[in-house]
Amino acid sequence: MTFTLAEIAKHINAKLVLNDKQNCPEDSEVISLATLAGAQSGQVAFLANKKYISQLDNTQASAVIVSPDMLAKCPVNALVMDNPYMGYAILANLLDTTPQTASGIHISAVIDDDVSFGDNVHVGANTVIESGVTLADNVRVGAGCFIGKNSSLGVGTRLWSNISIYHNVIIGDSCLIQANTVIGSDGFGYAPVDEQYKWHKIPQLGRVIIGDRVEIGASTTIDRGALEDTIIKDGAILDNQIQIAHNVVIGENTAMAACSVVAGSTVVGKNCTIAGLVGVNGHINITDNCVFTGMAMVTKDITSSGVYSSGMPAAPNKEWNKTNARVKRLDSLTKRIKTLEKLLENQ
Repeated sequence: MTFTLAEIAKHINAKLVLNDKQNCPEDSEVISLATLAGAQSGQVAFLANKKYISQLDNTQASAVIVSPDMLAKCPVNALVMDNPYMGYAILANLLDTTPQTASGIHISAVIDDDVSFGDNVHVGANTVIESGVTLADNVRVGAGCFIGKNSSLGVGTRLWSNISIYHNVIIGDSCLIQANTVIGSDGFGYAPVDEQYKWHKIPQLGRVIIGDRVEIGASTTIDRGALEDTIIKDGAILDNQIQIAHNVVIGENTAMAACSVVAGSTVVGKNCTIAGLVGVNGHINITDNCVFTGMAMVTKDITSSGVYSSGMPAAPNKEWNKTNARVKRLDSLTKRIKTLEKLLENQ
């Protein structure tokens, strides 16, 4: 795929400003995106973070997507717009060369007779689709997937390879699910019995319901509800290796980074951002528009929007050892302070 600079400017709604010193007219062809440092002729770069402004001087890109305040510093053709990062995102979609997850219905797929197919459905090799499943128009199911009884996939939803979707799972329109993810597995439900048998398994009778335009990363697990449903609402994005426990509700447009976990029956509001390695306790409620920084531990209800942090950042080992030693002395220091306060009161 090739596009001219003029076509790209129109597609991303940017103003094309040609550089007189660069022999590159508006009908010059562009074949791909690249970084400022690595770009060559025929490629477009972008400057969204001023941390990389030093790379702008020597870039060999045919054009750079820049904000208006950076135009004067751009030594090559410029695609000027208020939000260069959004321009990059739109252009990346235009130039995307990622192959389709499946094409046609592979002969090795095992599909029950009563599966409901929409138009233009594609199913990859060695996939198993059980009875009662509904696949809407333009669904693509990658190789090696399993879709359990009575589940449904909405219009334009795409699954990559080796994904397991258990029974009665509902997935909305235009969702994208990456490889090796499991949706609808049993939640962690057990009743204590006695010392000999210890635990008695509780069947998980709820479902998983996923809204529209949800993206789920590789090797993420979303457990089905115990009685009520586990729900991921419209526009949410989940990174790789995330654990969502039974009966959790994730609000609209909330984003979670890799290796974060949410324990059972917790409700996370809309438009929240949860960084990597965050742990969220069970049976709590988190309001809308909250941000949790990396490795935060959320143990109680959050009723006010804002930025929340916990944990300790990495430090040199000697410094950490000193801090740890001081923390261990806090109890004795507290007792000494109380003793001194009593002495002062008695004077």
